[in-house]
Amino acid sequence: MKRNFIVLLMVFTFSSALQAQITEQWGPDGFVKIENGQGGLSEPLDPGDRFSRDHDQAGDINGDGVIDLVIGARSDDDGATDAGAVYILFMNSIGTVQSSQKISALAGNFTDTLAAGDFFGYGVAGIGDYDGDNIPDIAATASGRIYIIHLDATGKVKSLVRNNGINSQGLSAIGDLNNDGRIDLVACQPTSNAGGTRRGAIQILFFNNNSQLMNANTVTISSTQGGFGTGLQNDDNFGGREVAMLGDIDNDGTKELAVGAFKSDGGKGAIWILSLSNTNYNVVSKLKITEGINGFHDTLTLGGNTNGTNGAHFGHALCKVGDLNGDGIPDLMTGANQQSEGWGYILYLNADKTVKTYTRINNTDGGFGLVLDPLERFSRSISFVGDLRGDGTIAVNYGGGAGGTGTLYLLFLKPCDFDQQAGFNHWSGGNTLFSNWSHANQMLTSDSLTFEQCTFKAFETDAAYMTYNFNDGRCICKDSNATLTVSSEMSTAYINRCYSAYEPTSATNISLANKISVYPNPATNEVIITSSETNFTINDKVELYSMVGKKLMTSRILSSKTSVDISNLASGAYLLVTHIQGGSQSVKVVKD
Repeated sequence: MKRNFIVLLMVFTFSSALQAQITEQWGPDGFVKIENGQGGLSEPLDPGDRFSRDHDQAGDINGDGVIDLVIGARSDDDGATDAGAVYILFMNSIGTVQSSQKISALAGNFTDTLAAGDFFGYGVAGIGDYDGDNIPDIAATASGRIYIIHLDATGKVKSLVRNNGINSQGLSAIGDLNNDGRIDLVACQPTSNAGGTRRGAIQILFFNNNSQLMNANTVTISSTQGGFGTGLQNDDNFGGREVAMLGDIDNDGTKELAVGAFKSDGGKGAIWILSLSNTNYNVVSKLKITEGINGFHDTLTLGGNTNGTNGAHFGHALCKVGDLNGDGIPDLMTGANQQSEGWGYILYLNADKTVKTYTRINNTDGGFGLVLDPLERFSRSISFVGDLRGDGTIAVNYGGGAGGTGTLYLLFLKPCDFDQQAGFNHWSGGNTLFSNWSHANQMLTSDSLTFEQCTFKAFETDAAYMTYNFNDGRCICKDSNATLTVSSEMSTAYINRCYSAYEPTSATNISLANKISVYPNPATNEVIITSSETNFTINDKVELYSMVGKKLMTSRILSSKTSVDISNLASGAYLLVTHIQGGSQSVKVVKD
C-alpha cells in the first residue's frame, strides 16, 4: 500500500492546516446475507443453482417505495438441467427479502421454451420501464439470445421479446448512452475468440421502442473491432461478467467504461478503462489497471485454484458506486474472487483514470464483519443498489457462496464526517486500536496507508479518534480516552463522527438536517439554501469549503432563502456548512 505523499502534502499544507476541516468518507454499515433459508428468502434453492451469478437493482416493481432486485440463477433445473431461472426479490428497506417471484420454464408466466444448458439468467439487468406501463422491466440472457421481459407489479412476466444472435456470460445496464429514452446494455463475452483464443469481447446493445434489438447499431469491442487496438492477449477473457459505466470522469467530453479482463497477466486479472466516442461509441483511448500499473499496488495471486483456473481474477465483476471519498470523481468497486476467500476492492479513481488508492473488503479488511468460507469466491458478481434504506446510505450487492448454491451479500455504506482539529495535532494516551507507527523508533511498522485506508481502519476498529500524517502515511486509531496534543511532526488529528458512542458535546454540533434544504445539487450557477427558521442573528452564516478544507467564502444568512453563487468555481465537489441558531449542517454539493 505504499504511495507518494509529496503532492498530497503540498496540497494539504497550502490549504491551511491551521483551520479545522471536514471531510466526508463512506464506510461500512453492516451487511445482510441472502441465501437458501436466510435473509428472508423462502424460495428453496438447490445445490449448484448458482443463485446470484448475476444481479442488479430492478427499481420499485411493486410500488411500495423500496428498490427491488433481479437475481440470476443460471444453473437452476426447472424444466431441464441447467435451463436456468431469474428471481425478482421484493425487498424490505433493511435489506431482507419481503417476498420473491421466480421466473423460469415452470414459473412466473414465462412463455418461451428453455432447454437443457440454456443458462437463462446467466446475465440479468434492470432496464427501467421499457413498455410505458410505469412498472420497471428487466433483461435476461440465455444461450444465444437476450430477453426483454416486461413485468407486472407482482414480478411475473406480462410479455416478453426474444432477441436472437447474442451470446453473453454477463449483462450490464449502462444508462441511456444514445439519448433515446431507453437504458442500453452491454453483453459480456469473455470467451470470445475474436483476434485470438478467448481474448474476449463486449457488445453494446441498443433496443427500439418495441424492445427489439437494433442489430445494425450494435457496437462490438474486441482485439479486432471497435477501435480497441493492441493490448489483449490470448486467454485474457476481456469483458468479464459485468462492466461499469463511469461517465466522463476526465471531463474531456467522452464517457469512460470500465471493463474487466479477469484472466490477463497469467490470471492475476486487469481492468481496462475505455474512453468511448460520442458518435460511434468506439474506443478513442484506453488505460489498463492491474498489479503495479496505473496506481494499483496490491499483490495479486498467481497460483492454481481449486476449480482448475489460475490467479486472482481481478476485474471479474465491476460496478460504479459514486464518489466515496469526496474528491468529486466517481469510484469503482471490483474484486479478485479467486484470491483467498475472494477479495472485494474499492478503487478510488483520479480524474486521469488511474487509481488514487484502494481499500479491501474481505474476512479481515473493510469493517463489515464478513465471515466467508475459504472457497467462497466472494466478489464474483457485483451490482449497485443505491439508497435502499432511504436514510442516505447506499447498498451494494456482492455475489459469492461456496458449493454452487449461491449467496448474495448486501453491503451497506454510510457517509461519515472526519473532523480535523485545527492545527497540527495528534491523539495521545488512551488505548490504541490500530497503529502502523512506532513512536519509540520513529518509523513505520508496516506499509504506509493513504488517508482513505486510514479512515477504514477507524471504521474497522470503531475508533473515536484518528491521527494521520500525510507525509509518511502513519495511521493511529485511538479510543475516546485519548487527548489532543500538539504535533511537532505535522500530524493531523481527526474526530470520527461515526464512532458508535459519539454524541455532540457543544451547540455547534446540533444537526439542522430537518430545518434546511439545499438545491439544486448538482448545480451550475447557484445553490439555494432554504430554512424553516424565521429569526436570524449576526452569527447565522453559510461557509463554502474546498474538499481539502480551504474556506472559499462566508456569507450572512438574513432570511429563510439564501443564494450561494458557485458560477466561478471549477467543476467538482465542495462542502457547504450552514450555521443557524447555534446549530450546523454540512452538505456536500457538486458543481457541474
